[in-house]
Amino acid sequence: MKTLALGLDFGTNSVRALVVDTATGKELATHVHNYRHGDAGVILDRKNVNLARQHPQDYLDGTIACVKTCLRKVHADHIVGIGVDTTGSTPIPVDEQGHPLPFKDPAALAWLWKDHTGFDEAEKITATAIKLRPQYLAKCGGKYSSEWFWSKIWHCATESPKVFDAAYTWVEHADWLPAVLTGTTHPDKIKRGICAAGHKAMFHADWGGYPEEEFFSALDSRLIRIRRTLPNKAYNIADTAGHLTDEWAGKLGLKPGIPVAVGAFDAHLGGVGSGIQPGTLVKIVGTSTCDMMVAPLSQKLPDIPGVCGIVPESILPGHYGLEAGQSAVGDIFNWFVRFSGESHETLTKGALKLRPGESGLLGLDWHNGNRTILVDQRLTALLLGMTLHTTPAEAYLAMVEATAFGARTIIERFEEYGVNAERLVNCGGVSAKSTLVMQVYADVLNRPMEISRSDQTCALGAAMAGAVAGGAHRNFASATAAMTGTHKKKFRPNAKHAAVYDRLYRQYRRLHDSFGGDVDVMKQLLTIRNEARR
Repeated sequence: MKTLALGLDFGTNSVRALVVDTATGKELATHVHNYRHGDAGVILDRKNVNLARQHPQDYLDGTIACVKTCLRKVHADHIVGIGVDTTGSTPIPVDEQGHPLPFKDPAALAWLWKDHTGFDEAEKITATAIKLRPQYLAKCGGKYSSEWFWSKIWHCATESPKVFDAAYTWVEHADWLPAVLTGTTHPDKIKRGICAAGHKAMFHADWGGYPEEEFFSALDSRLIRIRRTLPNKAYNIADTAGHLTDEWAGKLGLKPGIPVAVGAFDAHLGGVGSGIQPGTLVKIVGTSTCDMMVAPLSQKLPDIPGVCGIVPESILPGHYGLEAGQSAVGDIFNWFVRFSGESHETLTKGALKLRPGESGLLGLDWHNGNRTILVDQRLTALLLGMTLHTTPAEAYLAMVEATAFGARTIIERFEEYGVNAERLVNCGGVSAKSTLVMQVYADVLNRPMEISRSDQTCALGAAMAGAVAGGAHRNFASATAAMTGTHKKKFRPNAKHAAVYDRLYRQYRRLHDSFGGDVDVMKQLLTIRNEARR
């Protein structure tokens, strides 16, 4: 009998279900459900641009709608395993039974990955760790981010103490959804994934799990209560979170008892779905980007400043997982489309007529802060060189180039510390849709760009986890060989363009290092802006 696996991919704006043949990776059924609440699924606050929340009910409604639609095309009895990926860090405050808090207050919702309200707390966590526990920072790139678990929880304690006091604990979306499907939401039963715990919450086996209580007492003693609810063990995606309950089997139209894999973040399972292996850098290019690499646990790796962590088994079992990325890429292009009133197609057509350097423009890609290597979400974007003759197409191309330059700083940081990217595989919506972006990336990085065979690699990676959990593959090496691949077409660098981009990149690094370091104009502007808005 043909065996199938189901992958659930929870993104920023929607959830996608994907059913695949475990023998070939062939995609047999898929459906996308847009979240109902907020602005394209994100609950915002005009008075606080750093706030971004989501309604957990959207996750549940989307799961039911997507799976039921997919099952119109495939036989439910053939599905042997389920995998889940989500955005992150996206923690949810829950009560003693593991149920999300009532949704009367935005602070009681899920704190989406792009919520940066905890930037002050992130800086205090970094400063305290430098003094007391530098090893905590060494494993997460040298600086703690406002996008991460503890920054958000501490900010909730400060700004929304009623919600903080009502929460028994906080659970990452990547851990909560598998627990819902398997009836293991009780804090004593839930299996926390090493992907979320290691990259976002300073979990590491070297110090016995999450940070020690002494560290939290130096931050805010209220955090100790949350620390005591967290286990000292975390699991990788080869582990099973539990089995599909009768209740959820009925809601979805599936057999009860199907194994559900431990959850992970979308980018990490996107790496899996792209066939990641040592020496391969996978770029998940969407609204933001994540750059993923792996290395065998037998290999000695140095701590790499500015990356989002080096975590054992956060991507593939038996390997270190290395994560970096940019906080906005597709978001930048979409913003400019709205701002300019031009379409992507029109702007792309105009940009393709331009030679590198012809516009005289140079940008910084920090519209949503810098995730890697500066790890500063308060940094803002810049476009230098505009004149009265600057056209929308020129500005659009400059923004594409800026994101490519940002990608190059990440690769150079990896290779500076001995983790070489011998092959680049791209996936995600932007890589599948924009030949302009891929060609500029090939020219700026001066490397061939491969494109994953699947347009839905995160969901495919989740399905692969389901295939391993369900016994269709004995391990991820087997699943990777059978279920992944790349398109034959590669984007190869143009030598003349690459030479010009080398010169432009040197100027980009001057801007990057100046505005990201000693020049605090951007932060002063934010201070003035916040005062004016108050």
